[in-house]
Amino acid sequence: MKVKDMTFKEGHEFKIRVKPKDDCCTFAINIGHDSDNIALHFNPRFDDSVIVCNSLSGGCWGDEHRDGNFGFARGEECKFYINFNQEEFYIKLPDGSMMSFPNRLGDVKYKYFDVSGDARIVGLKIK
Repeated sequence: MKVKDMTFKEGHEFKIRVKPKDDCCTFAINIGHDSDNIALHFNPRFDDSVIVCNSLSGGCWGDEHRDGNFGFARGEECKFYINFNQEEFYIKLPDGSMMSFPNRLGDVKYKYFDVSGDARIVGLKIK
């Protein structure tokens, strides 16, 4: 699923409800300007129980950031929240724990969003 020309600005909260498949290995959520400039690549990996975050600038990936606060379960619908400022993305995971990832592109507005992998989006809301 790809969404272009959405408005996600600094100070907004992006609420995502997702249901990983019963046999989910991974899914990814990308937020940025386009498919070659992604400020946040958020990638829960079920087999390793780790969340990998990264950024893509001009088609080149940065260094991966791994977080062991997993908070997702196969087959169970959950929700998590993303907000950001010019320096950081802040993600509130389904279990209530928080993680952050640097806003390496440094912008205060993004318009591109896509989801891939073994999960179904149940709902999206930006407020």
